[in-house]
Amino acid sequence: MFKSKIKEVILCFKAGRVTAPFPLGPEPNPPQDGYRGKIAVDVEKCIGCGGCANVCPPRSIKITDTDHTRILEYFLSRCTYCGRCAEVCPEGAVTMTREYQLATNDLNDLYIRSEIYMGTCGRCGRCFKPKTILDRMMVTGFQPGDLS
Repeated sequence: MFKSKIKEVILCFKAGRVTAPFPLGPEPNPPQDGYRGKIAVDVEKCIGCGGCANVCPPRSIKITDTDHTRILEYFLSRCTYCGRCAEVCPEGAVTMTREYQLATNDLNDLYIRSEIYMGTCGRCGRCFKPKTILDRMMVTGFQPGDLS
């Protein structure tokens, strides 16, 4: 039994160093294209449709409506990085970056808040009424009973 342990030790020393010095040294292999890391939101492209929140499995995207503003909050501490939000975004406002080093002591580092001004009608001041019933699900600015 002692002989087998000695053989095992010799094999381990022959292999040499098998771990990378990361994070103290250089990054061993950067992520490949298509890697699903931290999400990025381009507020200029976002139209506030809410599709990302509807398909998010862990419900890490919260939508709040005020008079003429839609607030989208992304809680990345709950995100599973599945990429569904980026797939359904019609404008390409939500993208998956290759950033994977997300360890932090501050949860505010894993929080994104977007405020989108919703287009309103010049006469009545409310948001434009969508055409289909499915489009009416996440509309802001309507009074109860206006969706019929």
